[in-house]
Amino acid sequence: MDFFNALRVSTMGLTVQRMRMNVISTNLANMYTTRTATGGPYRRQIVVLEPKPVEDFESILRSETESLCGVTVAGIVEDPTSFRRMYSPGHPDADKDGYVYMPNIDVITEMTDMMLARRSYEANVTAIGSTKAMLLKALEIGR
Repeated sequence: MDFFNALRVSTMGLTVQRMRMNVISTNLANMYTTRTATGGPYRRQIVVLEPKPVEDFESILRSETESLCGVTVAGIVEDPTSFRRMYSPGHPDADKDGYVYMPNIDVITEMTDMMLARRSYEANVTAIGSTKAMLLKALEIGR
């Protein structure tokens, strides 16, 4: 892998982790949203990732498994887990028994995902810095 492919892979990683952080923050912001435009409580969103092949001449010559390099966002899907049920008879969205359906968001899960995304983002920044330092050293040796 050359320096520019390494930079491309790390850049893709930064983009993906930023998207994950945006989705996590949206989930946390809607933790108590009991009514959305679709009619029910807010449903937790999850970022789905897929490997991305490098599109250059060298990768075309390689086999399919070797040409996979990097990751991209395949989509954002809704978490199918059931909603939490909370007893709150005074709530405007309570059913006839006094229960309100709350979003399927767990703060601990979201914070764990946020820490993982942050660490991955930091690792990609470090990889970019290391690649840049190696490139500068190679240029220095070539003089």
